[in-house]
Amino acid sequence: MTHTVVVIGGGATGTGTARDLAMRGFDVTLVERGNLTEGTTGRTHGHLHSGGRYAVSDQESAIDCMEENRILHRIAGHCIEDTGGLFVQLEGDSDEYFQQKLEGCAECDIPTEVISGEEARRQEPHLTKRVERAIRVPDGAIDPFRLCVANAADAVDHGATVETHAEVVDLRVEDDQVTGVEIERQGPNYLGEGCEGQTETIDADYVVSATGAWASQIAEMADIDLEMAISKGAMVVTNVRQIDTVINRCLPKGEGDTIIPHETTVLLGANDDPVEDPDDYPEEQWEVDMMIDIASEMVPIVSEARMIRAYWGVRPLYDPNPDSTKDSGDVTRNYFVLDHAERDGIGGFSSIVGGKLTTYREMAESAADHVCEVLGVDADCRTHEEPLPGSSDISVLEDRMDDFGLRSPIARRSTQRLGDRAPEVLDTDEPNPTVCECEAVTRAEIQDAIDDVGADPNGIRLRTRASMGNCQGGFCSHRISAEIYPKHDAVTARDALDQLYQERWKGQRHTLWGRQLSQAMLNHLLHATTMNHDADPAVGGPSVDYTAFDGGRAEPIEGRHGD
Repeated sequence: MTHTVVVIGGGATGTGTARDLAMRGFDVTLVERGNLTEGTTGRTHGHLHSGGRYAVSDQESAIDCMEENRILHRIAGHCIEDTGGLFVQLEGDSDEYFQQKLEGCAECDIPTEVISGEEARRQEPHLTKRVERAIRVPDGAIDPFRLCVANAADAVDHGATVETHAEVVDLRVEDDQVTGVEIERQGPNYLGEGCEGQTETIDADYVVSATGAWASQIAEMADIDLEMAISKGAMVVTNVRQIDTVINRCLPKGEGDTIIPHETTVLLGANDDPVEDPDDYPEEQWEVDMMIDIASEMVPIVSEARMIRAYWGVRPLYDPNPDSTKDSGDVTRNYFVLDHAERDGIGGFSSIVGGKLTTYREMAESAADHVCEVLGVDADCRTHEEPLPGSSDISVLEDRMDDFGLRSPIARRSTQRLGDRAPEVLDTDEPNPTVCECEAVTRAEIQDAIDDVGADPNGIRLRTRASMGNCQGGFCSHRISAEIYPKHDAVTARDALDQLYQERWKGQRHTLWGRQLSQAMLNHLLHATTMNHDADPAVGGPSVDYTAFDGGRAEPIEGRHGD
């Protein structure tokens, strides 16, 4: 008999757990209240850790990160940019801590190399001249959207069902045993099935909560008290890529001391402030200012960049030994599989909490191992051995760029995103123009995404990066909507355009100064005036009130930025 398992949460850990369980032969249903990556995974800075950051303060996490870093390079190469990383020591920074970092990395089997400040600046010319020396580590950048989609796709290929836009509103508990979940549809799933407000019950032999920072809300549905130690962090996105290496400040427990190159941009972040509610916390201008100021100490040119957006995420931390005097930065980044039968007397239910994006696969393996143990199933994990869909050697795909009839830079970006699906998607007899110039996304990729997610512009964005570049959708949102139209009616296509525009606008509210203010106004004029989409948000259309931004960096600061 095949056991049924419901996995709650469509982030990296949830999709990874669904994949692992499906590969072991379970009948798996994954439910997510929004799109995949709706929560923490979609709001990380995409740092593929070597473990160097934790080599002094949290060596167990550091060892896990390095081990998983190696595995992810084998199974998910198409989701990774192998940038390498530097821990830089600036004038006045502690020599003692620099040595502790080296020794800690050695103890955690993290490869390192000490280089001079001059060599570090040859590698990254925009580094400050105050760099005295640096430690090379195998850090990298990982695309969380592509990673989750690949895990979900492979789960489906192994028989799993993925239900997006399906919020868990209750856990079914009978005789101290969780027997399933009740979901309420927030809209159609990725197959276009279901309607908003519809409720359904999904029976299960076991339920795994992989909801991260939202684990306490899910546990409460079974009258379980699960206290998380969640904290928020702000991240800021620059308009150009000033560096090609992950840059870390070699100091104990800093905020905003990491700079990560991603595709055509650079991410600055993040701070670490405790919050009570993962859905309701302040997004404050001073946090954006702090990220820019701290990053500028390492890479001064950052202060001159145009910041195209800012966003916030919450960390799903769990402290097994809570202490009211403990700073959130001191809470372990390790993960825990909580068996609620053992912990709380409620069977058929576990939560996986803590951890990092880098360790998602190991977390999923541990959760799946636990399900096997509880249900008496003898099945080994294979996720560390079998590559994710699309992870074939990129260089092989690049040899086919001419076959796709695309300019080389665009074809290279497309093949990197699509992996070994590139021939299937790009080898088309139809015209294949570039829809999003900033991210070099072609019509074929947009159409492929529409086939997957329907008229969901943010689902399309997560799969292709369309609208995530410099113009933030100003010059491509209407083109994406036009691609939706042939397969969906005009009202749906127009609504999709407004939805994408509003989603892109949210992240720009805290970066409105200098050239970015001009870009945002241009986008608004194109959307509201040229396309006549200027209705009040209360009746469904977008509206931008620039008068609301009267402080912080939104005020004129020509002296600092020269704009």
